[in-house]
Amino acid sequence: MYWLLSASPSPDGPQPPKSLEDAQDSAGEAAGWVQEHWSDWLATGLRIVFVCAVAIVLRYLIRRAITQLITRMNRRAEIADSGNALRGLLVSGERRRQRSQAIGSILRSVASFVIMGTAAMTVLSGLGINLAPLLASAGVAGVALGFGARDLVKDILAGMFMLLEDQYGVGDRVDAGEVSGVVLEIGLRVTQLRGDGGEIWYIRNGEIKRIGNLSQGWSMASLEVRVRADEDLDEVRAAIEAVGEEMGKESPWDEILWEPVQLLGLDEVTLDSAVLRVSVKTMPDKNLAVERELRWRIKKALDARGIRLVDEPSLALQSSVQSVRSVPSQSPSLEK
Repeated sequence: MYWLLSASPSPDGPQPPKSLEDAQDSAGEAAGWVQEHWSDWLATGLRIVFVCAVAIVLRYLIRRAITQLITRMNRRAEIADSGNALRGLLVSGERRRQRSQAIGSILRSVASFVIMGTAAMTVLSGLGINLAPLLASAGVAGVALGFGARDLVKDILAGMFMLLEDQYGVGDRVDAGEVSGVVLEIGLRVTQLRGDGGEIWYIRNGEIKRIGNLSQGWSMASLEVRVRADEDLDEVRAAIEAVGEEMGKESPWDEILWEPVQLLGLDEVTLDSAVLRVSVKTMPDKNLAVERELRWRIKKALDARGIRLVDEPSLALQSSVQSVRSVPSQSPSLEK
């Protein structure tokens, strides 16, 4: 054993000690060196273990607190929606669940990155590793990555704020400017829309300057009824009100129509026509279907009462014909 302790490296390999006294001196020096530094090693090891334990416990507690916070917020929203039937129709449980999962995942990832990164830096510093070159290299790499991937960072930040502000969710019909459609998926970088023709649009979140959500709140169905100027307007009003009352009692329109059909009055009066404005508040994204059904029913009701409708092209044609007829005919005069 003393031979192993006293062995010194040499070009020809380890050599045995020359005497027992040399072996004892080498063993004493080794024991003294270990005794001198063992307290530092023990303190460093305990510090590293303590930092790792604190980081693991803190990460677990913060992630659990975030999960409980998201769950509590969902529970409060469900309780509030149970007392408000209208709001319960606007915000579905599936949409709320997807949004809460996305927000919770982002917060947990950020918390884990910050805590574990700080713990790793503390451990490396405790081992005596100089962090200045590492931090300088990381700073240069971060600046280069920031310049090279600034669009990516912009898209991710925009996606995070869209989720946090609940601007739209999966299943909503939105107008993103150049394209519009139904939201299929919301990512941190890209939002997917299903267009009216079945195509799928991939829109970078950072490129969305403005967006209109057609599925939040309510929609308004509005249409014009243009009749001849000599028609009985009271008869027209009675026909439209009867159509609205009948439509509000039939399924599925009794759920889609959130208010009675209203005849707002005369919107325009000319020598040839009178325009009446009809509107009704509907379920989100159901206004086009309500407008088509109202046109169908109003047309049939007016035909049954013998009330004639006119359109703008025919009016323009009649006006042009009348203007031509109103011009006096002039015959060229013969010079004598």
